[in-house]
Amino acid sequence: MKKFGVSSVSVFGSVARNRIRKHSDVDLLVEFDQPIGLFEFARLKLYLEKILGRRVDLVTREALRKELREQILREAIHAA
Repeated sequence: MKKFGVSSVSVFGSVARNRIRKHSDVDLLVEFDQPIGLFEFARLKLYLEKILGRRVDLVTREALRKELREQILREAIHAA
């Protein structure tokens, strides 16, 4: 993950609540050492989907929807 400049990863959503199902995606909250471009962000998403074998919903703290921010930050489990 360091090769993408990731400084922190947290899991939230169904995986964090231990309610994952066969077709559930993996919701990840990521923070970066420095801002990255859209192409690098997409490369990271594809990389994670490949190693996890599931669709990944990748989001930054800044991109969290205001109405969901508190809930997501409360349930997020720091992974790396």
